[in-house]
Amino acid sequence: MIAMKYAWHKWLDMAKYDKAWHVQDLKEEYQEYEEAKGWFERWSELSDLVYCCGRARSRGYKIDFPLARWKQFIGSIYMYPKYTSRFLFFRTAGRKLGAEIHEVRNPRKVHKLKDIAERYKVDPDNFVKICEDQLGFWPLLP
Repeated sequence: MIAMKYAWHKWLDMAKYDKAWHVQDLKEEYQEYEEAKGWFERWSELSDLVYCCGRARSRGYKIDFPLARWKQFIGSIYMYPKYTSRFLFFRTAGRKLGAEIHEVRNPRKVHKLKDIAERYKVDPDNFVKICEDQLGFWPLLP
């Protein structure tokens, strides 16, 4: 399972950051997990924790998962489809603009779409329109 997770993170090929960035990212996600209401929202936030920790580890940083080990397994069940669908969503949108986009952020938030467009140097208005069109039929998990 560990080898699969490393291969998956390698396939996503997300931006590389230093250990301090990953530690801060994990802290922010843990806070969101603590604030989550209801079992489904908590499960989604748990998957974010698993993703952040796995991303840091795939970069070679030793970062401990902040919850019980069994919760890491439960979060992984939701993490793979959630983040893979987002990655494929942005890869498809990027290809329509001739760009290779590696992102897994929530595409329902327009301000995040504009940030992504700026980072990848694509027309923000066109990128937002493409993403909004795709949201009409793309299967995304919250």
